[in-house]
Amino acid sequence: MTTATAAPRPDSPRPDKHRPDKPETTEPRQNPPTFLSDPYPTLARLRQSAPVSVLHSDGGLRLWIISRYADVRAALVDRRFAQDVRRAQALADSRVEGVNLGTEITHMLSSDPPDHTRLRRVVQAAFSRKRVEAMRPMVERITLELLDGLDATAARHTTRTTTATVDLVRDFAFPLPILVVCELLGFPPEDRDLYRKWSTAIVTQEGDHAAFRRAVQEMGSYVLAIADRRIRRNDRPADLLTELLVARERGELTDDEIVGMVALLLIGGHETTVNLLGTSCLALLREPGQAAWLRADPTRMPRAVEEFLRYDSPICMATTRFTTEPVDVGGVEIPQDEFVLLSLGAANRDPARFQDPDRLILDRPDAGHLAFGGGIHRCLGALLGKLETEIALTALLARFPGTTLACQERDLRWRNTMMLRGLEALPLTLRR
Repeated sequence: MTTATAAPRPDSPRPDKHRPDKPETTEPRQNPPTFLSDPYPTLARLRQSAPVSVLHSDGGLRLWIISRYADVRAALVDRRFAQDVRRAQALADSRVEGVNLGTEITHMLSSDPPDHTRLRRVVQAAFSRKRVEAMRPMVERITLELLDGLDATAARHTTRTTTATVDLVRDFAFPLPILVVCELLGFPPEDRDLYRKWSTAIVTQEGDHAAFRRAVQEMGSYVLAIADRRIRRNDRPADLLTELLVARERGELTDDEIVGMVALLLIGGHETTVNLLGTSCLALLREPGQAAWLRADPTRMPRAVEEFLRYDSPICMATTRFTTEPVDVGGVEIPQDEFVLLSLGAANRDPARFQDPDRLILDRPDAGHLAFGGGIHRCLGALLGKLETEIALTALLARFPGTTLACQERDLRWRNTMMLRGLEALPLTLRR
């Protein structure tokens, strides 16, 4: 459930002596891959030639990028890399104008201890192994309902001469985790398109700070209206929002922190799983032998999900950190008060850690990936995200074993953010 709300988008890096050249291409292509569609050649060059390097965001803010597995893993648990968004914003404001790091939202990922400790303690029990496993019947029910919907869509639009296509992201990968989060929070599932709109505006800012702030304000008003309605009616269902309201009564949360917590759960609670389901399905379409291996024994799925997480991490860059003192990383000193990005995607393809890292190997013996981060900020919803993915992929493979991609892979559209790694859409032709 990790979310990337606190980073400028360095989509167009300025030239810098620390930054490696663009990756070479060996042959012309009609639609050459961009960083969004395939970041791994660029990340490999970065990891090999400049594992601790500098680029500049579109707004001119200097960013250090760490890309080797060992360095990223160490930085994830190093308290000298701080995440307090208000301190980070003040630091950014002292250097450039117009950079928005997301101070409008207060949540665990944008906090350091002791605030982080207090906020995480309020909700961590809801994502314990026991509580997550108890959600299995609910996740299975939602999955089957969505697959029945795909079946009905295919039946309505299939004729003797045409075969129906569906968008797996829109029709399955997005609604599954958002419906789970709705049940967890006690939110109206019919408003899920609103949640998606807010999420997109927040995590893919695209330089539109007004849209970001509008999304935050709308979400805040929405959450507090639901909370106030419950209080007026003395309505306390057994869900996570009730737990948050009880924590507020005990003086453990403010209104802003409740909004931030809900935003983190709504956004982070579906973004990771949406992206992971899309990229995992695409990987299986590329590797039909691996898909057959999974269908032959569905109990292999938990192990396979770990490899999907490593192979195409749904969070490509961890949320932005800044140094509170000089830090030596692989022999390079990053000065105090510098912004740092940890490339989870690069770390998870590091040949120094993983044998043949650019291959999808579903029975890889040792996971060890960093897809969920690490340290005190390790993704709180990791167990739930893995459960959702295991159930969804198992059911999808069993129901539609002959599914094919309904477009050329080069025409697929990817999320317009370097922080997340996910598809905008995945058109499929469903076949049993």
